[in-house]
Amino acid sequence: MPIRIPRGWELPESAATPEHLVLGRRKAMGLGAGLIAGGLAAPALAQQAGMAAMRNTRYPPERALTPERDATSYNNYYEFGSSKNVSGAAQRLRQSPWTLRLEGMVEKPQEIGLEDLLKRVSLEERVLRHRCVEAWAMTVPWTGFAMSDLLKIATPLSSAKYVVFETVREPSVMPGLRQSWYPWPYTEGCTIEEAANELCFLAVGLYGKPVPAQNGGPIRVLFPWKYGFKSGKSLAAIRFTDTRPVSFWEKLQPSEYGFWANVNPEVPHPRWSQASERLLGSNERVPTKLFNGYGAFVADLYQGLQSERLYL
Repeated sequence: MPIRIPRGWELPESAATPEHLVLGRRKAMGLGAGLIAGGLAAPALAQQAGMAAMRNTRYPPERALTPERDATSYNNYYEFGSSKNVSGAAQRLRQSPWTLRLEGMVEKPQEIGLEDLLKRVSLEERVLRHRCVEAWAMTVPWTGFAMSDLLKIATPLSSAKYVVFETVREPSVMPGLRQSWYPWPYTEGCTIEEAANELCFLAVGLYGKPVPAQNGGPIRVLFPWKYGFKSGKSLAAIRFTDTRPVSFWEKLQPSEYGFWANVNPEVPHPRWSQASERLLGSNERVPTKLFNGYGAFVADLYQGLQSERLYL
């Protein structure tokens, strides 16, 4: 039997740096001298170089990545239309410059440009599972920063109990806003404690590139343990309040879409089961997990709330 002695310089395949990080960093280095000489700030460089960031492996996805073409072409974004094929229409939404309002019960309301915001936070990449209430799912690499970093910048008052996320309204490019029966603007909300949880994430990149408009670019919020409608897209404002918000889908169908909307395979939607989900790309059906598999990070948030409608 031949005996193979590993060489000192050999590494297992699992130790290899992901290809998109290598290529993204190479692009950044290639562009760096010219862009910096031209006076562009680091966030601008990051945008043009592909949002390269180190991957945080604390949240293993335990699934294969969804092909980029599937994740970016099958999207819910009612401001652009009620079908899943809104990627073309969404390209009309201007992504830069972009300003985010921090308002409500904060020490000092402010408007902050996205480039300025990115100077004050630490970007990282997280591969996260996304579970839509419609029972489809994807697993994608987001680049962004913890919502807790933004809380430090916004400095909410101690009396603020909830956070409201408001999607931009651009009637000239968003034909869905003409549907007057919807309670525009699209808003979603969470508790301060949920916002401060380590899993709550503000994404500015996807697959090593700026988040496409149809996926909620240039900045969106992510709650990986909740159904996807909770994760507001293209944020124009983040507001702090002492009153529990009633968000977009809850206003329309409170019996189907509640405030908490944590993923639970044992609690069906009134019109379909939530026991399994269809993976974009492969169309494979797999079992759904409680809190979308992130219970170790978030279950403690809901202790003592058994009387609440925590799921849907």
